Amino acid sequence: MADGNLIELANRLSGKAMISSEITEDDVKSVDMESLIAHIIGRFENKDGMKILDKKELRLALAGMAEKKEPVQIEVIRSSDFKPQAKDIGAKYSIRNTRIERSNNTVGDFVDYFKDRFSKLRDIMKSYGGAGGTVSISAIKQYISGREVGVIGMVYERTVTKNGHVMMTLEDETGTAKVLVYKPQIKEKKAIDLFDTASKVVKDDIIYIKGKVSGPFFIANTISWPGMPVRVRRRSDEDVAIALLSDVHIGNKLFLDKQFAKFIEWLNGGVDNRKDLANKIKYVVVGGDLVDGVGVYPGQDKELSIPDIYEQYSVFFDYMEKVPEYVEVFVLPGNHDAVQRAEPQPQINKKLLGGFERPNIHVVANPCYLNLHGVKVLSYHGASLDSVIQNIAGCSYSNATSAMKEIAKRRHLSPIYGNNVITPCKNDALVIDEVPDVLHMGHIHKNGYEEFHGTALVNSGTWQARTSFLVKQGHIPTPALLSVYEARTTSMAFVDFNG
Repeated sequence: MADGNLIELANRLSGKAMISSEITEDDVKSVDMESLIAHIIGRFENKDGMKILDKKELRLALAGMAEKKEPVQIEVIRSSDFKPQAKDIGAKYSIRNTRIERSNNTVGDFVDYFKDRFSKLRDIMKSYGGAGGTVSISAIKQYISGREVGVIGMVYERTVTKNGHVMMTLEDETGTAKVLVYKPQIKEKKAIDLFDTASKVVKDDIIYIKGKVSGPFFIANTISWPGMPVRVRRRSDEDVAIALLSDVHIGNKLFLDKQFAKFIEWLNGGVDNRKDLANKIKYVVVGGDLVDGVGVYPGQDKELSIPDIYEQYSVFFDYMEKVPEYVEVFVLPGNHDAVQRAEPQPQINKKLLGGFERPNIHVVANPCYLNLHGVKVLSYHGASLDSVIQNIAGCSYSNATSAMKEIAKRRHLSPIYGNNVITPCKNDALVIDEVPDVLHMGHIHKNGYEEFHGTALVNSGTWQARTSFLVKQGHIPTPALLSVYEARTTSMAFVDFNG
């Protein structure tokens, strides 16, 4: 009877592949199972028909694990007929880097941090009429039952009562209030919509509530987040395009080096696929996880083709050196990069660049506001997407922009405190204080595009094949699919480098 690693292999491949009876426990003992499963899944992903793991397939998967992957040598092919219009257009950009403050992580630091977040988001809600005529929470107690008022507060707690109603504790600087949202008893759209909204409220949300005083309770009839005003996106006067990418993961065995090299060749006019777009690329934004890093998670060393962090960055910037000099590149860190884990994250340290320096390559913070030819781009790696997906109904990894929309509604890049590490500073730099034309994120390895009140929400996928972790999560990534935003037409396109 099979035991140990063989049982784990059978369980993990269940529904994906059958294991031949010729494979024994001895064949897979002392093997890194995470890496093996990733290689097996990778081998079977593009195979049709019945998938059977026999001795031959196992041997090939093990050989793939042992292989030291050398970086692809990029031969830049500049087609003689490639005369990019972007080359003749001058760059027009500005960078608003996030200011990184130091913190001692004291109780006082956290109090100051949340006070600043509350103050900024309350001002945003009041600024465009979405929350006019509000009173402080302490003032509610002065009104008689039946009086209708509006308040802005931070959610301290949200629970569901035994009768299915939503109960929230709302607080501001003056006190707390118990807010009640009744479970709809009849199929009335307004009541159903209100209850659905209340069900998506999470701890630390800053919301506007309009309702009626009812003894010790405040009965809500309207709930809203800061949101974004409906608006028309700014356009560039010139026909330029912005390439948005992220999650390159250089140094991991599953980094798609051939596809990434093909992307660099495409920028140089050496690939025919959508050459009309390559012709317009004036800006490239790389939204974090440039490299896979070292020591980011347990057992990572077994999944690395390049175990040295300096060499990982050296390979990344070797690629960047091949980007045409007329293209401005903006590079920010993610949770795999060698910077502090807590957000906001500073620029990648110059020591890791190994002396690399080019005037068109800009190393910036996470998050970062960019003005590119008049188009405001807010780029954020997106580590908080995990907590949003896990805590807010309707969000999923399969729909990349579902969580981005919830972040945009809340006007905060990391709205749920506790899951994603933040630095508690007097200035909350994760508040979305300027409404961007493009909100760009990565992290979840899934391309997505959606418009929200005039802002383009773009998730730029990945350049890494499906990992064993994603297999366990049942998450299917969209690797080597480049997101391109056309600044004059405001249209979105995707260029596939898998072919």
